[in-house]
Amino acid sequence: MQVDETTVRRIARLARIKITDEEARGLEQELSGILDWVEQLGEVDTSAVEPMTRVVPIGLKKRRDEVTDGGIADDIIGNAPMTDDHFFVVPKVVE
Repeated sequence: MQVDETTVRRIARLARIKITDEEARGLEQELSGILDWVEQLGEVDTSAVEPMTRVVPIGLKKRRDEVTDGGIADDIIGNAPMTDDHFFVVPKVVE
């Protein structure tokens, strides 16, 4: 893919980079080369490659999916300023 000077100047303006005419001509070639490499990557057959999230495989710790109260309800309620029948008592905020 070829990048022209207009595109280079637009990219530089979007990146808020001030470039000279000489730099713009050099960047045309450089950006065109980079985009050619990206096009080459598209030619590689990756149909047999499994998607991955990281280079090193990491197994996550697993636990049973059980509903529990944590077994410390009394400790939690003990920290509340006001309780009623094992529930938090809070001021009314909606009329």
